[in-house]
Amino acid sequence: MTPEIEKVLIANRGEIACRIIQTVRAMGLQTVAVYSDADEHARHVAMADEAVRIGAAPVGESYLRADLILKAAKDTNTDAIHPGYGFLSENAEFAAECENAGIIFIGPTADNIRKMGLKDEAKKLMIDAGVPVVPGYLGENQDPDHLLAEAEKIGFPVLIKAVAGGGGKGMRRVDTSTEFPAALRGAKREAAGAFGNDQVLIEKFIEKPRHIEVQVFADTHGNAIHLFERDCSLQRRHQKVVEEAPAPHMTDFLRGQMGSAAVAAARAIDYRGAGTIEFIVDVANGLDGAPFYFMEMNTRLQVEHPVTEMITGEDLVEWQIRVASGEELPFDQGDLEIDGHAIEVRLYAEDPARDFLPATGRLTRFRPPLDEDFTRVETGVREGDVVSVHYDPMIAKIICWGEDRATALRHLSRALDQTEIAGLSTNLDFLRHTINHPAFAVGDVDTGFIPRHIKDLVPAPQPASDSILCLSVLGIIAAREKRAQETARASHDPWSPWAAPTNWRANLERSDTQRFIDATDEERTVTSARKDQGFILTIDGVAHHAHFHDHSEDSDLCVVIDGKRLNSAVQVTNDAVTVISGGRTHHLKRLSSRVDLEDDADGPGAIIAPMPGKILDVLVADGDEVEKDQPLLILEAMKMEHTLTAPRAGTVTGLTAKDGMQVNDGTVLAQIAD
Repeated sequence: MTPEIEKVLIANRGEIACRIIQTVRAMGLQTVAVYSDADEHARHVAMADEAVRIGAAPVGESYLRADLILKAAKDTNTDAIHPGYGFLSENAEFAAECENAGIIFIGPTADNIRKMGLKDEAKKLMIDAGVPVVPGYLGENQDPDHLLAEAEKIGFPVLIKAVAGGGGKGMRRVDTSTEFPAALRGAKREAAGAFGNDQVLIEKFIEKPRHIEVQVFADTHGNAIHLFERDCSLQRRHQKVVEEAPAPHMTDFLRGQMGSAAVAAARAIDYRGAGTIEFIVDVANGLDGAPFYFMEMNTRLQVEHPVTEMITGEDLVEWQIRVASGEELPFDQGDLEIDGHAIEVRLYAEDPARDFLPATGRLTRFRPPLDEDFTRVETGVREGDVVSVHYDPMIAKIICWGEDRATALRHLSRALDQTEIAGLSTNLDFLRHTINHPAFAVGDVDTGFIPRHIKDLVPAPQPASDSILCLSVLGIIAAREKRAQETARASHDPWSPWAAPTNWRANLERSDTQRFIDATDEERTVTSARKDQGFILTIDGVAHHAHFHDHSEDSDLCVVIDGKRLNSAVQVTNDAVTVISGGRTHHLKRLSSRVDLEDDADGPGAIIAPMPGKILDVLVADGDEVEKDQPLLILEAMKMEHTLTAPRAGTVTGLTAKDGMQVNDGTVLAQIAD
């Protein structure tokens, strides 16, 4: 390690900031974290040697403020800045400002970023370098009629893509000319909001594509190599959820072709550092001999870089730091080999049953799988932390390695079964269904995998079993006992029957009734009565005998129900119970006698904001007649656009939503009357 870098500021947050800090500290260097008001107590702040507040929670007032980050670097005598991914990682001006301030930017040069920052210009460079690109329109003319004419010339279906940015923002698939104008407006609006640039390009939409990307690395001494490929085909909302390396069924010949094309792309712009060349592979006739096309270059570290690290045994963040220090790459291309197989899943706060709508809330329970030789967990949150509306809702990445793909899948399945999470909606069960799906098991993957198998991956909800209902009631009893014990300890008369956890009340039977709504929206009732040292739990006339085998203060339960011992975790709140048992999570709503389900204040025709956000477009007016599923409003939240549709046919009434209006989670925006 050259002496140029002794202290690194990480201009990011969450799991990537934590991951970078681990490597920087392992290299014997000092770390500086930056944080917004929302992240004052975040995990990355606690891990760093120093931490500097840079502003309020919104990213535009903190993590996107290059001036505040540079000031923090200067105030802490920082030698280098690592941008992670997202935020300022691909901001050419920020990279240039770092260099001008005498601070090393751990990433590509500003010129590299500029050349690859706009997709249309990048494609022109790739054409000149002999790298194949998807047929399409890359021109400057952004007139809607002209773009429609170009789309018709290419042939539908086409893909509208923002020339700046990534992550699926400003992207729309269009199947017919009649759909094109509305899709174009939506893509441009989203691109302008996300990147400050509404220019788009038009591409031919590949009907059965795989998204395969190649990790490249280059130094300042003229060396450039690739570290093999990753398959990132499983996506929702054009964002990746499962990644693996190497790509299933990849041939040595195709790997060599794609690797050579990726290195040629890096050399074409005299690249420096870590980058990813993303390709679309047309697998309509299989992978063997399939045509592939350059899609874009990400001039930064990727979210999915751990799978490459696990099959090569290399630390890509360390490579970044060493290259930024002026060192040569540690290996030539021929020195690198693939060892085994690695698969990564992204655990998100979102609701797959509601079109993967992002979720917010507190992680009342978060127990990731154990870090083992073949399992790696990267996260920026801990139990008790809040997933905020201000940032990406990813909770963690879980990565497993195996000597072959089948072994890696077995390890990953076990790791997901070990994961316990409660407090908000997540895609944990969706991930389990995905990696255990027969088609995924044999590597039959492409970007249409999730929509094609959505009924298997997000199955219809099932009624709560008697054992889950019993566990829910026993969890409530355990929570009551804990509170009663705390009350007794604080009481001047700890032996008072009023402080006892036995449901004792004068002239009343020692029994209790709990009412729930399960995942099928059916009401379920459980009556519990104490008997000897246990309980009789009655469900639909069937009596179950239960007793505590052991239970601890952190809500872990060990109980015996009808002679069968069950280990579980039960989270109890006033209005819900979450049961984690047998590697599965079950949610039940709690009811009281004061709740009348038929008298819902919002009504069955209410249009309700699913999360805090900003109204971008109101598509209807009071008195309009609408059809079921007709788009009504467009809400921007958590960096994505969400279209709110009519839950039934009827007349729009009580419309309160207005363009530009900020709304809170649960706000009633309109009603659909009969």
